[in-house]
Amino acid sequence: MTDPRLRQALLVAVIVVVVDQITKGIVERTMTLYQSIPILPFFALTYVRNTGAAFGMLSGAPAGLRMPLFVLVTVVAIWALMSYLRGAPAHRRMLVWALGGILGGAVGNFICRARYGEVVDFFHLHWGDWSWPMFNVADSAITVGVVIVLLESLRGDEPEAVTTTG
Repeated sequence: MTDPRLRQALLVAVIVVVVDQITKGIVERTMTLYQSIPILPFFALTYVRNTGAAFGMLSGAPAGLRMPLFVLVTVVAIWALMSYLRGAPAHRRMLVWALGGILGGAVGNFICRARYGEVVDFFHLHWGDWSWPMFNVADSAITVGVVIVLLESLRGDEPEAVTTTG
C-alpha cells in the first residue's frame, strides 16, 4: 500500500471504526435499552436500536428486505468511496480524510447490522418538544465527511503548490 491517499483514508477509517465500536460497546454494557442520561439541556445519551437506515428510514421494512439492501448499499458505497479516493488529488488531505471518515462510518454501522441486524444509537439532540433522531459515532463521521466532501467540491481543484529554489 504505497499510495499515501489510501494509507491516510484507511487510518481515518480504522480510527472511526474503533471509536465507534468502543462507544457502542460502552453504551450496551452500561445502559439499558431506552435509558436516557441528560448531559446538557439539549443533549442526552439515550440508548436505542435502529433497525432502519439513516434517521430510521426503512425501519418498518421486513428484515429479509432490509439486510440484503443494506449489504448492497454498503458494498456499493465502499466501492464508490475507493474509486473517488483513487482519483482525489494527493494534496487535498481534508478530502482524503473525509472519505476515510465516511468509509469508517459505513463499516462501523455495517458491523452492527451484521452482528445484531440493527444499529446501536445513543447521541440524542433535543430542545423542548423537538427531538433529532438518535445517532452514533459512525453516523457522525459519515455526516461530517459528506459535508467536507461537498465543501471541498465547491473549492475546485487548484494545482498543488509548487516551490522553486534559486
